[in-house]
Amino acid sequence: MTDWFREILSRYGQEVTVRTADGEVPARAFLQPVTAKEEQVPDAVTGIGWIDGRLWLYLGKMPVGLLDRVLWNGTTFRVRSSRPYYIGETLTYWWASLEAEREAAV
Repeated sequence: MTDWFREILSRYGQEVTVRTADGEVPARAFLQPVTAKEEQVPDAVTGIGWIDGRLWLYLGKMPVGLLDRVLWNGTTFRVRSSRPYYIGETLTYWWASLEAEREAAV
């Protein structure tokens, strides 16, 4: 029943890496910025530079949790929230809200 989602991911999804406590796992997912109502990027300028405050949407078959990271296109994302979505009793996909992980100050 969920083969349709797997087919869509294989055709249109991005290659990502999910970093868990057990290691890194390659996966395919939809990853894109969440659009804002006013189309302005919520951000902040600090003493060390500009901070991107946008949230990102993750849809994929690979489960992600609060301690996991999603790596894509040279950026590491921290999971803010996630949950599985079901059709009937069958897990269809995982939804997550991500934010770009900020580097620690040295």
